[in-house]
Amino acid sequence: MKTPRRIAQRWAAARSGRRSGPCDRAWGAARRAGRTADRGAAARRLAALCSGLLLAACERPATAPPPQAAPPPWFSEEAVDRGLTFEHRSGARPDRYWMPEIMGGGAALADLDGDGDLDAYLVQSGSLDAAQEQNPPNQLFENLGGGRFRDATAESGAGDRGYGNGVACGDVDGDGDVDLYVTNWGPNALLENRSAQGLRFVDVSAERGGGDPGWGTSAAFFDRDLDGDLDLYVCNYLAWSPGTEMPCVNVQGSRDYCSPQNYQAAALDVLYDNQDGKLVARGPELGIDRVGTGLGVVASDIDQDGWPDLFVANDGMPNLLWHNDGQGAFRDVAAERGVAVDADGLPKAGMGVAAADLDGDGDEDLLVVNLNRETDSLHLNRGGRFSDGTRRAGLALASRPLTRFGVGWYDFDQDGLLDLYQACGRVQRQEQSLAPDPYAEPNLLQRGLPEMRFEEVLPRGGTATALIASSRAAAFGDVDGDGAVDVLVVNRDGPAHLLLNRAPERGNWIGLSCVEPSGVDVLGARLEGRIAGRPFHRSVRAASSYQASNEPRIHLGLGAAESVEALRVTWPDGRVEEFGARPAGANHRLVRGSGG
Repeated sequence: MKTPRRIAQRWAAARSGRRSGPCDRAWGAARRAGRTADRGAAARRLAALCSGLLLAACERPATAPPPQAAPPPWFSEEAVDRGLTFEHRSGARPDRYWMPEIMGGGAALADLDGDGDLDAYLVQSGSLDAAQEQNPPNQLFENLGGGRFRDATAESGAGDRGYGNGVACGDVDGDGDVDLYVTNWGPNALLENRSAQGLRFVDVSAERGGGDPGWGTSAAFFDRDLDGDLDLYVCNYLAWSPGTEMPCVNVQGSRDYCSPQNYQAAALDVLYDNQDGKLVARGPELGIDRVGTGLGVVASDIDQDGWPDLFVANDGMPNLLWHNDGQGAFRDVAAERGVAVDADGLPKAGMGVAAADLDGDGDEDLLVVNLNRETDSLHLNRGGRFSDGTRRAGLALASRPLTRFGVGWYDFDQDGLLDLYQACGRVQRQEQSLAPDPYAEPNLLQRGLPEMRFEEVLPRGGTATALIASSRAAAFGDVDGDGAVDVLVVNRDGPAHLLLNRAPERGNWIGLSCVEPSGVDVLGARLEGRIAGRPFHRSVRAASSYQASNEPRIHLGLGAAESVEALRVTWPDGRVEEFGARPAGANHRLVRGSGG
């Protein structure tokens, strides 16, 4: 039974709508009575007036909030519609759990035929116990224009049949086109681009080197000694073979893939020195002498001394930061610079990596993505030393439930702030999976906000229907030539996804390529300028993410700005050139030697 006091309270709530009627008049009478009599009497009078149906009529009817329209998606998945018909195969079987089967495969977006648009190269795995010639080949898809592809694998000669993992892109021989370096479990492959003969590649590993027989994962081309040619760093994961495999169980007690720590078989990465177009392994003599479980690598001048350094994400071991001393040698400074472990002093299961000047202070910050139950690790660069900014940026909560591999910082909505895309998929089975694949997870898209924070974009992963798969590599670039950054995702034991950018209310954009007169991108060049008076800094690179190579062109979201101002390029050899302003809505080439 409602008391007079409760009725009076509910009546007061109904009054918030300022309606006129018998209840309003009753309320007015009760208030007047309350001025001249005790308030209890007034409340009792109100109760009598508003009993039964009258009270029901006085209450504001409960109404459900209007249905909210689903937020518009940021991406449209169009792989098959665009002719990109790749499907990854790991060779996994229900009676065994061989470690390499859970890790592949890789992807690259690069202009391989020199026509100005991005072709796609996708790395296949196959079977660990089949003869190499029986494995399905890697596939090269030629972009016919506007993001429509045809399978050019057979004619191109690029269909390496090793048990593939990743790919790196760069002009190894200095002839003005993009070569491919494929990492495998087993010998890697250097595929020389001979585009003068049409879209054609030749495996030159035997004569030019690079055929390391380990378990290669991510790789990065960079000019370590600033001599004008590209050297190569290759991550090796484990010294693994079928004979070293062992039975392991997951947290549910079911047979599953092992943790890398079970093998106690960390491997030594490889540094190749480019000597007249030949790759010569020189890691130990140059200081690259620590074993690890490398899965991600990015080249960046961490301390802005003019020499490119290397950051390596290790799985379950401290990360490595190879500082380039400018005299030809490297030293691991990860521990003293604050990037070896997380804020709690623990190593994480590092997989993909990204580097960018997130906070706008002129130096590049680092992001490492990790296993589920581990947060991302955002390392903020403070003059060559790092502090943990993960929680400050809002990256801890969204990342923890997922296992993240491929990763990229790009301004997908072109508002002037970097967004974050992560390709996700488990390495241990889920008892309750969202898909038939027990390792499948949705991918993660987070919008960049002011004050260096991020929030998750819904629908999850940025597509109208969540794509649930075991995603691995993610490569980034403008596939369809509309100025917006798209995403190519390789899914373990599933079809690839081509995510074309359809972000709503995109701002203005500009594309900037720092190139040689031949047209090849200058990896390691540093670009700076201003957007509406605000400074920006970007580095030209292809290698980052996980087992992937990205478009080296720099894409900038401008918001409402209609140009970039005061463009300046610092080339790897230290020469600085001024290029002035450039208008929005177009791709511009900044050619070495043509600036002021």
